Amino acid sequence: MCLILFAYKVSAKYPLVLAANRDEFYNRPTDRMDWWKDKGLLAGKDLKGGGTWLGLSNTGNFSALTNYREGSYNDPDAPTRGTLVLDYLEGSGNVSDYYEKISSKVFQYNGFNLLLGALENLHYLSNRDKSGLQILPPGVHGLSNHLMNSPWQKVTKGKKRLQRIVGKRKVVDKEALFRMLRNKETAPDDVLPETGIPYIWEKRLSSMFIESEIYGTRVSTVVMVDKEGNVEVEERAYYPKGDPVQFQFFI
Repeated sequence: MCLILFAYKVSAKYPLVLAANRDEFYNRPTDRMDWWKDKGLLAGKDLKGGGTWLGLSNTGNFSALTNYREGSYNDPDAPTRGTLVLDYLEGSGNVSDYYEKISSKVFQYNGFNLLLGALENLHYLSNRDKSGLQILPPGVHGLSNHLMNSPWQKVTKGKKRLQRIVGKRKVVDKEALFRMLRNKETAPDDVLPETGIPYIWEKRLSSMFIESEIYGTRVSTVVMVDKEGNVEVEERAYYPKGDPVQFQFFI
């Protein structure tokens, strides 16, 4: 994913409301979200690297990933970051055990941000943050291609809109979440992040929903978990230039 906005223990009915966009090159082969019946998890599939960017297990665990943007730096021989999500979901779900397993090798990967855990213990990990594994407090959070809650415009704007949508309401308007994710407003030049990429791409990537001929928002995903542990997931996929192509529902 390249934008993850989530309200954690904010809504009285839904302790987790998450809205996310996955941005990727259109020519990268991908299977859209579905049940991996042999593994008991619900996720999309990166057919090139073999991992995933967001998934849930049938035991109630959750994980999602964004890349950390570092200009032209990219190690082509580094392991696929999407396997971090997959490996966690295939395990016991114990975050401490998983962190102990991977902590010695996190710097082998290109920069990443990782959410993992369940309703009782949602955690954040980045190999570009010296804080290591962090327990996330209740609240509205945003994650793009920098560290958690970095003040990029699309993150701060998204957090404010998510707060308005969720608030203390008993009913969360799912269509409003998807409308939020389709926002194409780019950031003004004076607040553009500086991540080492050309200006034209810094500008394009500053919007919540991204469009170009070769790269853009491939899917939007909404996850809502109620206080009884029931999970509702909807994914909407897009052609280049943002035209909707498919709707999928999972409950």
